[in-house]
This record gives sequence, structure tokens and C-alpha cells, in this order.
Amino acid sequence: MNIYISGISGTGMGPLALMAKNAGHTVFGSDKNPGPILKELEAENIEFKISDQDGKFLEEKFENTGVDWFVYTSALPENHPELVYAKTHGIKTSKRDEFIDFLVKELNLKMVAVAGTHGKTTTTSMIIWAGLKLGLPISYLVGTTLGFAKSGKYNPEDKFFIYEADEYDRNFLAFSPWLSLITFVSYDHPDIYKTEEEYKDAFKTFETKSENVIFGNPSAAPDSLGYLTEKNIPARVILTSDSRINLSGKARREDATTALNAILKMAEEINYDLPEEKIVEILNEFPGVGRRFEKLGDGIYTDYGHHPEEIISTLEMAHEEASKTGKKGIVVIYEPHQNTRQHEVKDGYKTAFKDADKLFWLPTYLTREDKSLEIITPKMFIDSLENKEIGEPAEMNPELAEKLKSLKNEGYLILLMTAGPADEWFRGIWQ
Repeated sequence: MNIYISGISGTGMGPLALMAKNAGHTVFGSDKNPGPILKELEAENIEFKISDQDGKFLEEKFENTGVDWFVYTSALPENHPELVYAKTHGIKTSKRDEFIDFLVKELNLKMVAVAGTHGKTTTTSMIIWAGLKLGLPISYLVGTTLGFAKSGKYNPEDKFFIYEADEYDRNFLAFSPWLSLITFVSYDHPDIYKTEEEYKDAFKTFETKSENVIFGNPSAAPDSLGYLTEKNIPARVILTSDSRINLSGKARREDATTALNAILKMAEEINYDLPEEKIVEILNEFPGVGRRFEKLGDGIYTDYGHHPEEIISTLEMAHEEASKTGKKGIVVIYEPHQNTRQHEVKDGYKTAFKDADKLFWLPTYLTREDKSLEIITPKMFIDSLENKEIGEPAEMNPELAEKLKSLKNEGYLILLMTAGPADEWFRGIWQ
């Protein structure tokens, strides 16, 4: 088939393009701006165009080669020129989850789906890291860049498909996984799920669509155990981190323990003899991935975390790392994501920065907003903290850059946490 992917160079769609190409489909697409997967697309000779996405490139491909399927993200508005063109010209259209489900079934793969409010990217990447090292027959898609492999892959001899299953827009409910891993469940995405109960119900539905379920910790199944028993779904709850995992950070050790159990389950399924100690050894060598406590230099880190619980777990990791490396303390630069979300999670920040010594709070990165809500300012956030004396409202400017350089020279660990444009600015400071 000829597959057109809109937003093709981003971390959500780029890996899918790579996998579809490897599976034998002709793939092309477009993007408004160059994304992090662009170089991987070029290496695979996947045709794409970076432009304003006015529909002309899609029209060109439709008229010259034909387009069987137009795949797009949840972020694409209904009036987007490409989506409008596809629908008016009878091209099959769907979000990426439907196309992924098609690929998994077409290729007869057993899906290993990693879901959860936090930790799914890291856990997925850990399974990929260890699976490739151990020679397991795995295909995969992950929503980030990997320093050790491509972001998406398929070979005809593969048996399993490792996938980061996102709950946003209920995408993960398109699948019926062979094995589901639930890392952590805590209310998020209020623009999609209006109540906490509605959010948890989506995870319950996801669990009942799965043949097997592994919970990363008790909080991953706050009230699902009885529910799952009634549905006769085999579930294994991992109560504590495996003591053999020595990675920094409690959350990362839990993620690695979840990955360990997933690998053992896959190995058992295909009668592949893998000593547990060997798997543990490889997981302890996990190099990390892009934007998940990613090390940019000595004592300089960037992280995707933008939720109070993510902040707490990442700062625990940073605290351990600072102690190991003899740093004076931890300096955090924080850019919240989406004002609508901040109105829901604001109270969670109260003690979230307890492990930080200095906090620079940037304005919220605004996307998909409810315009009737008041914009919460950095000062308002800081005033709500129990340790507000560490906080300072800030802007992405040369003044802040110089302060960060000075604090680094004083021996502090510098950590940015954001899902927005601050990452690009931050990287530029240290180049």
C-alpha cells in the first residue's frame, strides 16, 4: 500500500513510517517543521516534504502514485488542508492507532503494550534495549529518539511488537495486546477525561482487552485487581523493585523491573532460554533515551517530565545522581505544559520540588487551551509551594542562561523539565 503520514518527522509518527517501510509499504508524508526523526527518514530514503502542509504535496502524491491510506495525529484539526483533501478525495483516513493495529494484525505479531501515566517511554525503551541485546525477535515503536537504535523497526522473522501505548485521546483502546504493562496510573489529560474516574475506567477497559497484564507497582492498579479477577484475566502485580536493579532513581528501578518481567514472559512464550542474571546485567547498563533524564554534559540534564508526580520521581533520580557525582545540589528549570492541565494538577506541586535547591519557573507552554481559564503565572505557582523560597519566576533569555552557567560552575546539577520549547533553548546554552 501507499501510506501518506502527516507529521512524519515527529517522535509519534516518524517511527511508524520506519516500521511501515520495513514492512514493505511505500511511505511518504509531510511535516510543518523538521522533527527529531528526520535524519532516520532520510537514511531509509523515505520521501517527505517540510512545508506549510497546504495539501499540495498530498495532491501530487495522490495524482502521480496514488494514496491508499492517510494517517494523522490527534493534534491535527478537522479543517487541516491535508485531512480535508484526503476526505474529499475518498482516501482512507485514520489516526495512527488504527493503522498500527492493522500492521500488527497484518504481520501476525504479538503486541506488548506499555501504558501508564508516567514511565511508559522509559519502560518501552528498556525492553527494546534489552530485547535487541538478547536477540529477541522484536519489532517496536517508541515515542522518542534512541541513541542505541532506530525509533521504529520491523523484520519478517519478528514475533513480538513492543509499543508505547498512549492513553491520550483514548488511543490505547484501539488494541487488544497479548501482554500489557501498566507502569503507573494517576489522573491526567483533563481535556480528554473530565474526571479521575473516567480516566481510570479507560485503563480498566484497556486491561480487559489484554490477554495478560503486568503491573509495575501497586499504584498501577489502584482498584483493578478485583475487577480483573472477575474478568478472568491473568495478572501479575510487581510489588517492589527487583533488588538486583541498581539504576539511579526509584521510578527507573521500577521501570526496569517491569521490563525484566516482560522479557521473561516473551522468552517463556517462544521457549527461549534467557538467564535472569543476564537480563538484569543488561538492564543495569541501560543508557537512557532522549528527553528522559537525558545527559547533555557533566551535571546537565533535560527531561520530559511535566506533571507533579513525574517531577518527584525525576528529582529522586537527580538527587541520587548528584550524590554519586559529588554535586553541590540541584537546580531545576521548569516549564509547565498546557494551562488547562495546570488548573487540574496545581495542588500537586506543593511538595514536588522538595529535592531541589533552586527553582526557575518559566511561563506555561500553551497548547489546546480553554480560553475561559485564567492563565496561572510562575509567581502564582511558586507562592503555592511549601518551599517557595527556592523559586524564582524566569524567562528564556540570556540573563537566565548566564545564571545557569554560573550555578553549574559552582558545582550544581542543572536539570530542565519540560514538554515544550524550552528544551531547544536549553540545549543551545551548552553548545
